[in-house]
Amino acid sequence: MFAVVRTGGKQMRVEAGDLVSIEHIEGEPGDQVELDDVLLIGGDAMRVGTPRVEGATVMATIQGRTKGPKLRIFKHKRRKRYRLHKGHRQGYTCIKIDSIKV
Repeated sequence: MFAVVRTGGKQMRVEAGDLVSIEHIEGEPGDQVELDDVLLIGGDAMRVGTPRVEGATVMATIQGRTKGPKLRIFKHKRRKRYRLHKGHRQGYTCIKIDSIKV
């Protein structure tokens, strides 16, 4: 059985036992989290939500935190002496999918 969940503005396909990195969510390593924005349940019988599958949740455990690659943002306007230099690293939370409940 698999599910398609939406978290952090992104959709991903997950199964029980998967390790996935999602956008930063609150909680400490070892905490249980419940992802209730389930868009699709697959397996023997496919259930598609409109937009969500009612009563379906995905239970997961927070494993740790990590950061994505460093992004460099550079803006400038020629002949105007305008330069702007910024950087960004997105924070991610690693979770392990425990179960999918319908």
